Parts: sequence; C-alpha cells; structure tokens
Amino acid sequence: MATLSQWIHAARPRTLPAALVPVALGSACAYAAGGFRAVPALLALAFALLVQVACNLANDYFDFKKGADTAERLGPARATASGWVSPAAMRRAVVGVCAAAFLVGLGLLPFGGWPLLIVGVASIAAALAYTAGPFPLAYNGLGDVFVVAFFGFVAVPFTAYVQCGYFPVSVWPVALGCGLLADAILIVNNARDRETDAKAGKRTTAVLFGLNFARIQYALTVLVGLSTPLVLSLPPFNCRWPVLAALVVCPFAGPVVRAFCAVDNPRDFNPLLGKTAAILLAWGALLAAGIALGA
Repeated sequence: MATLSQWIHAARPRTLPAALVPVALGSACAYAAGGFRAVPALLALAFALLVQVACNLANDYFDFKKGADTAERLGPARATASGWVSPAAMRRAVVGVCAAAFLVGLGLLPFGGWPLLIVGVASIAAALAYTAGPFPLAYNGLGDVFVVAFFGFVAVPFTAYVQCGYFPVSVWPVALGCGLLADAILIVNNARDRETDAKAGKRTTAVLFGLNFARIQYALTVLVGLSTPLVLSLPPFNCRWPVLAALVVCPFAGPVVRAFCAVDNPRDFNPLLGKTAAILLAWGALLAAGIALGA
C-alpha cells in the first residue's frame, strides 16, 4: 500500500497555487464590488482545490496508461508509473476526489442557482478530459486552451458570481491575466517533456510547433498576463492605483523569461517550473490585495 507521503506527492501540492490564486482574485473582485461572502468563497476554494487534485491524479493514471510516463521522464516522479500506487487504487482515488468535488459544488447552488451545476460538472469533466477519453485535450494540443479557460475565465468570474450574484466588470481582465500565467506553468512543463511526449503521441504545442514556438509563447504569455493590472486602471474598469502593485513582479519575471528562452536541455526547465509558479502566486497575491485595498 502507498504511504501517506506518496499519496500527497501524487496529489502534487506544488500545483495547488494555480487553484488558489483564481479564487483569491475572484473574491477580491467580489469584495471591491461590495459583495464578499466568506462561506461561498471557502466553498469555491474547496471545490477548486479538489478539482485540481482530481486532475493531477487523473493525469498520473492516464499518462501511465498511455505510456507518457516512462523511465525517461524528467519531471517529478509519478505515483502510478513508479509503482507506489496500483492503477486500480489510483482509479478509485480519482473517482473519490471527483465525488467529493461534486458534493462541495452542490453547496454552492444556494448561492448561485442551478446553472452552477452545469459549470461544476463541466469543470470536473474537463479535469478528466485533460488526459482521458477518446480525445484527451493534452494529447491534442488543447491543454493551453483548457488552462486559460478554466483557471481564468471560469474560476475567477464564478468565484465572484457566487458571492455577488453577478459578474463584476473587473473580473474579465483579471481572469485573462490569471489564466495566462497559469498556462505559463504548463508551457514550461511541455517544453521540458517535449521529447518523451512526442514518443508517447502526446501532441502538446511544444511537440506540434517546436521549442522556439514555446519560447515565444511563454514570453508573450507572461508579458500579457503580468500587464493586465494596467488594463484595470483604465476605463471602463477604473480600478484605483493599488492594483498596480502587482507590477512589482515584472523585474523578477524578466530573468525567468530570459532563462526560459536560453535553455535547451530538458533538465534545465525544472527550476523554471517552480519560479513560474512563484510568479503566478506573487502576482495573484499582490493583485488581490490591490483590488481589495482600492475598493
């Protein structure tokens, strides 16, 4: 049987800021609109974290089944491929976490109505469809679309919606920035694994278009994502100056972008993965604080 630490490793806790930041930003937008409510905010956070864990466990299982996780893989060890967790046990874990996410999502219905049921089911289905099913998103060049859509344009606006009852106008540029910076993490991952992914038939954008494309994609994604606070300061959003505090991250992001555009060895991408996640976390924390303080 797998140990607790091995299950925690399989859940990939280092990816959880990608679920935390959208909820924090959506809640900040709700606060600025005068509609912050703690209970739906916490339920939205629990739902987002559970869906993220379900996605991670499903990726662990289905990448193993499809042959994408082999001894050549350079990223963190996967639980199923390493033999820590049997495929049957991992499959049960995926079902269990998805069920928990569904139950938590039901708790949001009194705050947002039955349309949230569609959003919640779609979120869980997309988390599974990332690597599962007859047309897995990650294997067909759609992983970036999935991340921007669900970590940006679903998580941020609907977190605000369950608190306010409507979508504050500020959520849209915030959702774009959050989705893009979350996608930057995926771009690093795909650039690192491009060779093993190609052998397994996993057609990420790095596999389809090459490393130079990934470099341009990463630089533009980070640049546009980080610059969205500037948009918030303009009409029709008219957010006050504290939102610009998130721009403090830019000087720290610059060296990471330059390093990404310079490295070639797949192993050299691993340190950039954590640094890119740190950019998202720092930007999200500063922007959430700026939105709230500027209310």
